[in-house]
Amino acid sequence: MQDTHSKLIGYLLWIFGFTGAHRFYYGKPVTGTIWFLTLGLCGIGWLIDLFLIPAMDREADFRFQAGNIDYTVGWLLLTFLGVFGLHRMYMGKWLTGILYLCTFGFFLIGILVDFWTLNDQISVKNSERNA
Repeated sequence: MQDTHSKLIGYLLWIFGFTGAHRFYYGKPVTGTIWFLTLGLCGIGWLIDLFLIPAMDREADFRFQAGNIDYTVGWLLLTFLGVFGLHRMYMGKWLTGILYLCTFGFFLIGILVDFWTLNDQISVKNSERNA
């Protein structure tokens, strides 16, 4: 098992956990969306997640394929620069990266889709490169 996700980044995103950021990072988009819509289940789920992050990190390490594309870099690019498509360019998806750049992340809808699917996108790219 390789370490695909960082506990440090998980805890940093947990600080903003009422937005669900840490849950999206660890590949839990459904609960990430619920946290986003309910402000971390009114803060209760957010506090509980303080203790659940190590387990979410281990699960993500088992679930996603390690490789040349780093999950943490991809997530930081998506979170802070996603509207510019840099996370897509980092993965080698130049065409959609340029489209994101010109359309403000496909008018933010592409950013939302990527929050749901970025871990799987990176895992597929890493699998292709490892094959």
